[in-house]
Amino acid sequence: MPPIRPLHELDPTRFETPEILKQVVRASRALADLKGRAASIPNEAILISSLTLQEAKDSSEIESIVTTHDEIFMGSLPSGSAETAAAKEVRRYGEALRIGFEAVRRTGLLTLGTVLEVQERLESNRAGLRRVPGTELKDGAGNTVYLPPQDANEVQRLVEELVSFWHGKPPFDADPLIRMALIHHQFESIHPFYDGNGRTGRIINLLYLVKEGLLDIPVLYMSREILRTKPEYYRLLQAVRDPTATRAWEEWVLYILAAVERTAIDSLAVVVAIGALLLETKHRIRDEFRFYSQDLINNLFSHPYTRIEHVVRDLGVTRLTATKYLDALAENGVLVKRKIGRSSYYINGRLCEILRRSG
Repeated sequence: MPPIRPLHELDPTRFETPEILKQVVRASRALADLKGRAASIPNEAILISSLTLQEAKDSSEIESIVTTHDEIFMGSLPSGSAETAAAKEVRRYGEALRIGFEAVRRTGLLTLGTVLEVQERLESNRAGLRRVPGTELKDGAGNTVYLPPQDANEVQRLVEELVSFWHGKPPFDADPLIRMALIHHQFESIHPFYDGNGRTGRIINLLYLVKEGLLDIPVLYMSREILRTKPEYYRLLQAVRDPTATRAWEEWVLYILAAVERTAIDSLAVVVAIGALLLETKHRIRDEFRFYSQDLINNLFSHPYTRIEHVVRDLGVTRLTATKYLDALAENGVLVKRKIGRSSYYINGRLCEILRRSG
């Protein structure tokens, strides 16, 4: 394989074709609409909690870690019932995304330290950047299709160059969405970790959009579109690595820009649906029950499956009071009560349906 060139050596004007510039406009407009609508939800934690579940599920499925919505909804609760191995992987993805998002929002920076924290949470180990040769990428038949850099010093150098690039050093005169597409490809080609590169790379996409101010919170479901077009995604990844390909970078950028547009439109529909259900549920509980509170609404929408002990924690009420609230909501059709194992879950069925339809 030819050596990986630093991204700043690319000529940014090659991405100023009419086709790419038109797609940049469409993707940017869709992303701005999503950002604006997400800001209209009173409590951003609701979107972060519920929508991260779907992103985590889809991103993990790209790596053949397949689970059900029910499993991830149950696993989203602290000290929930026993998780399947796949659901645990998905939960860790959500936690890693939150760790990265909180760091970027707190500092305004996307540092190598944050990326290492994200990968550490994903894989539950501190292996860090690859130091031992032997990593190969294989196809379904077991054939080696790509050999990433093997030397530990080269991996370290390439990663440091990539971090400098996404901080604008040296400057690269291209739209942030184009830069995101380049960064994602470069990260996947460096393949800097022993495991978790794909999922870490997709989290970096979201964190970069937040860093650049294109999103306030991580609500863009890039993984769903990548999953839908998985063969094309891997074909284009590999095409850019072919030194004989002449327009591979441009095709890759167009693919990512189109994915941003489509997933922003889809995500907007989900946010609108959640916002409408949130308002309807709020009015219904306020009108029909005596125990309305914003903390209760936050609990029911942050956790599609909730339990008595978590209402106790979030609302600061007794177990008897929490049981009374949840049973009343279930009896009147706001929630669905279900016994799973030894635990009783109270399910926000309409929210679950919105999230299932989006997957």
